[in-house]
Amino acid sequence: MPGSNRRALDKGRTLPADGLILDLEDAVAPDAKEAARATVREALEARAAYGGRELIVRVNGLDTPWGHDDLASMAAAQADAILLPKVESTDLVRRCCAILDAAGAAAELPIWCMMETPRGILEAKAVADHPRVECLVMGTSDLTTGLMAQHTPMRLPMLVSLGTCLLAARAAGIAILDGVYLDLDDEVGFAADCRQGRELGFDGKTLIHPKQLTAANDAYGPSALEVERARAIIAAFEEAQTGGKGVVVVNGKLVENLHVDEAKRLVALHQAIEARVTDQ
Repeated sequence: MPGSNRRALDKGRTLPADGLILDLEDAVAPDAKEAARATVREALEARAAYGGRELIVRVNGLDTPWGHDDLASMAAAQADAILLPKVESTDLVRRCCAILDAAGAAAELPIWCMMETPRGILEAKAVADHPRVECLVMGTSDLTTGLMAQHTPMRLPMLVSLGTCLLAARAAGIAILDGVYLDLDDEVGFAADCRQGRELGFDGKTLIHPKQLTAANDAYGPSALEVERARAIIAAFEEAQTGGKGVVVVNGKLVENLHVDEAKRLVALHQAIEARVTDQ
């Protein structure tokens, strides 16, 4: 959501999104940066109106005239996380945390990192391992340019970078979000992009327009059939344990502990989505 667009920020209160990134960076013109900072602070002060949606502020980089003041201004502004652009090192994360802490940020204020440069991808493991970092966000548009690659339907030029960051996030036990899809009129391509992202292992997808919400939610939220199967696996496994059986078969498939863990994760995700919908 452009931090300079008060109308868009107000509309965000009604969107079926899990989180809103209130942007001070790319979506804001240079001459509107300071005004956007004030507008975002006002939105955060009225955060109760956003229900259960997470509110994340993307600041400008420290190498810009606005980055330091963005961090200082947002340190105690009740954001759920601060999103740093073009992260290429843990040193950058440490410097940003130092600014936030000096300005009164809570010690547990999470940092999210945009992974959108070739150097950033190569440093993904170290960045993900930083104790304040809780989410990686793929910046596939800038990354494509940095790689001198092309946007293709199967995203083959992106797979090494996507996989590298996925490995780093999973090894660190943090979340990771797929990048945006730029063609708002290509509904078929967007739906395929969402399916691929979930198949690869992403937790969700960043979006640039409300019209993309339904397809993204459909792709990343477990279907009713998936939830039903998951509950059947859990029930069958628990029944087998009670009966002292060591082997469980559900719908002709052998069920092991790893399948039960995944089933429980899916059910928990479904329950969290239901709670979030109710809260919104």
